[in-house]
Amino acid sequence: MDLMRGVVDPELGSNLVELGMARGAQVSDDGQVRVEIALTTSGCPLRAQIQRDVKARLESLPGVAKVRIVWAELTAEEKTAAMAKARFNVSQRAPDTAIGPTTKILMVASGKGGVGKSTISTNLAAALAAQGFNVGVMDADIWGYSVPRMLGVDGDLRSLDGKIVPLTRTIGDGRLEVVSMGHLVEREDSALMWRGLMLNRAVQHFCEDVRWGHDLDYLVIDMPPGTGDVQMGLAKMLPRAEMIIVTTPAVAAQKVAARVVDMGRKNYLRIVGVIENMSYLATADGEHQAVFGSGGGEALATEVGVPLLGRIPLEAAVADGADRGEPAALGDGAAAEALKSVARALSSQHVPPVEMAGCSARMLDAAVAALDATEVAEA
Repeated sequence: MDLMRGVVDPELGSNLVELGMARGAQVSDDGQVRVEIALTTSGCPLRAQIQRDVKARLESLPGVAKVRIVWAELTAEEKTAAMAKARFNVSQRAPDTAIGPTTKILMVASGKGGVGKSTISTNLAAALAAQGFNVGVMDADIWGYSVPRMLGVDGDLRSLDGKIVPLTRTIGDGRLEVVSMGHLVEREDSALMWRGLMLNRAVQHFCEDVRWGHDLDYLVIDMPPGTGDVQMGLAKMLPRAEMIIVTTPAVAAQKVAARVVDMGRKNYLRIVGVIENMSYLATADGEHQAVFGSGGGEALATEVGVPLLGRIPLEAAVADGADRGEPAALGDGAAAEALKSVARALSSQHVPPVEMAGCSARMLDAAVAALDATEVAEA
């Protein structure tokens, strides 16, 4: 059984014993070995490869004369447990990225398009920067990139020492660092018709080959809608990321958003909370009109057991600010105040920045810098 720990399921990436696929072994006095292997499906195309690997390892053991494999199929419960274990193992083998270890990573996700996920992403990033934080913004919505226009950060990305340099914008005492496919195409209306591997390669570049500032407090990732290739790829590359779910008050949007929560948790990502966008339209006489229904955000938060971070009203200033590259969160109004409130709650309560002032390594760096400065002054 220990030898079979060296046999890895090529698809799931974990060994047969850990996945519960190696159910047991019987060894007779004459060296005959009988092992039972349960596959995820009886018609598994990797069966021949697994058989070769199992026999090659067991037949190398002194005293083993012959190995016979008895095939079985995992039950539904066993299959669920095996997949969960495989996903957990992947989350523990994350590749190195250019994102600093103290940077808080916030994936802003939604179950479907049209709920204002990019609007929430850009406004939260701007609001956090206005608080004095250094914030990276990764536009991972490869097909539907809109972040450059919404943040007013245009231009072409350049390379320095083999790394992509983000475009920057100063907001108050804070800073935005922005990377998007919109910075790599000639025209804003250019269509990107990419699939699977190309999509994953693009977001891998954004994680590994961008010169993100070492002092970033937050990295806000505008995710594409749904639970596809990009979402799964980022979950594997950034297992310490945390997710914010955006929905509208409509029950239909709430039910779709619940799938994103399920995807995040199956990849061991923490769900920070839910933001209900386009919650109501405030009329001139102070009434609130539920244009897109009501209660979806609160219902979703209750269903999945996370806080409702905020309800953002429907307001013309939000769309106008996005078109002009001036996020509404930097202005005034009901929507601006709601967005600022969510950003303050994130930085003070739900996802506070890492405080490094008391870190012994940081204190040592400061002491060395002080000594160097003293030596220079004396010289």
